[in-house]
Amino acid sequence: MQNVTLTIDGRQVTVPEGTTVLNAAKELGIDIPTLCYLPKINEIGACRVCVVEIEGARYLEPSCIYQVRDGMVVKTNSHRVRQARQINTELLLSDHAHDCLVCDRNNNCDLQDLAARLGIREYRFEGVKNEAEIDDSSESIYRDPSKCINCRRCIAVCAEVQGVHALGAAERGFETGIVPAQHRPLADISCVNCGQCTIVCPTGALTEVSHVTKVARALGQKQKHVVVQTAPAVRVSLGEEFGMKPGTNVQGKMVAALRQLGFDGVFDTDFSADLTIMEEGTELINRIQNGGVLPMITSCSPGWIKFIEHNFPDMLPNLSTCKSPQQMFGALAKTYYADKMGIDPKDIYSVSIMPCTAKKFEITRPDMDSSGYQDVDAVLTTRELAKLIKSAGIDLATLPDEEYDDPLGISTGAGVIFGATGGVMEAALRTAYEVITGEELPKLDFEMLRGLKGVKQASVQVGDLTVNVAVAHSLVKARELMEKIQSGEIDDLHFIEIMACLGGCIGGGGQPRSDDPYVRSKRISGIYTADKDMKLRKSHENPAVQQLYKEFLGEPNSHKAHELLHTHYIERER
Repeated sequence: MQNVTLTIDGRQVTVPEGTTVLNAAKELGIDIPTLCYLPKINEIGACRVCVVEIEGARYLEPSCIYQVRDGMVVKTNSHRVRQARQINTELLLSDHAHDCLVCDRNNNCDLQDLAARLGIREYRFEGVKNEAEIDDSSESIYRDPSKCINCRRCIAVCAEVQGVHALGAAERGFETGIVPAQHRPLADISCVNCGQCTIVCPTGALTEVSHVTKVARALGQKQKHVVVQTAPAVRVSLGEEFGMKPGTNVQGKMVAALRQLGFDGVFDTDFSADLTIMEEGTELINRIQNGGVLPMITSCSPGWIKFIEHNFPDMLPNLSTCKSPQQMFGALAKTYYADKMGIDPKDIYSVSIMPCTAKKFEITRPDMDSSGYQDVDAVLTTRELAKLIKSAGIDLATLPDEEYDDPLGISTGAGVIFGATGGVMEAALRTAYEVITGEELPKLDFEMLRGLKGVKQASVQVGDLTVNVAVAHSLVKARELMEKIQSGEIDDLHFIEIMACLGGCIGGGGQPRSDDPYVRSKRISGIYTADKDMKLRKSHENPAVQQLYKEFLGEPNSHKAHELLHTHYIERER
């Protein structure tokens, strides 16, 4: 590929042919504002906020899609450019709800930031506004069309990254709107609740359904014993909401903050992740040894579960029957924990802190009340927890580190790595190897299962048995893998891990908003560092899990374990 040299704002730069003006400007440290642009996902030049002046061109051009030419002269900050950007932004604001102070995205809104950057201090254009009803049908995603700017980011991520195609553009001209398929409510289509649209939406048009108010209300009720569990991916991302670097492990400070907020028991979802390995690993061994349905597929990701229910219902028997770690914890909180503490289960209010919006949907699924009560009462995303901490005036960075409560706060490194793609598989193999062979695993790190490659396959020797495994993350890659299995192109797998979101839970729809691959990689690094720092790194070595089986469950896959910790699935409309 040839290089071309051009001049931007009086400075020369040489870049490969085919580079956009936007990326060429970045080489010089010039920041051109964008709104609809998502690298490699949504490069359509729709919002016209990134326009630049090209010498010799009649019109201003969108820098996100306009490719460089040799000798080109570009102005990114001329009076004409600034005026166009300001007017384009003001026109977007003219059809936008004016409720910034009470909007979920206040002080964290791309449109708000752009207006401030361009010096917009008044609404100069007032006209007819599009009328569209709020869609609050979903348990996970709240849609407010009055705040939509038709950037199409949500359409792109839903189609290109997830392959779900739940959203699309309808009508034309001023009447154009972004709507769910067939104009139906989100809850009535094949939306999987993954929340990736809430990550990329630049405004408050798509947000998670908030549980902050009902959690705060529960914390204020003296008769309620409010317990909380925190997912592994939250500890390496929460700090971003407080100005810390991506991947910073704030586990101890998070525990301290949760106690200050008033939670009566602060526990670790990693405990039930270890428990999941015991149940899921036993299930896999039984299937391999007794001719069960293979390949067995993990069931930890509720977005993936809803996706397979809609798109591959004939493969539902391949799913592990295990509940997710969130739901296992919820069932135990209102049975085992309630009994040990002498608390009436009806007085326990169970909250989870998750990187995932689909977890809000998961708590409403059938079978998620095996304790006799709703197993988990509320789910806060990482973003919602940050809001709750800030509203209480707690300075996370200055808090001393504190430890989780016993017994449901004891965990291993295997539980921690559930937060990254490949982690569930790696945790399962650590335990399966030692249970089957009776020997100590010579090397704990299964590095061939790590990283951000879309689909990874490997063969692992476990004694005399060769176990063929695969790992996929993002639903586009999950679909590719399922179609290859259905066609017979891949026919030798025993075990598959699938996570709905890019990078696994660290890239969940409830995480601090970022589309930067660097951020995902740093979060993953934080997960594996946390694993290495743990005294115990294998699920079957967790003493609290061993005690749970001894005192309460009996053994993995026992009748009682199946009653509380396992579930079934539903064939859904395509």
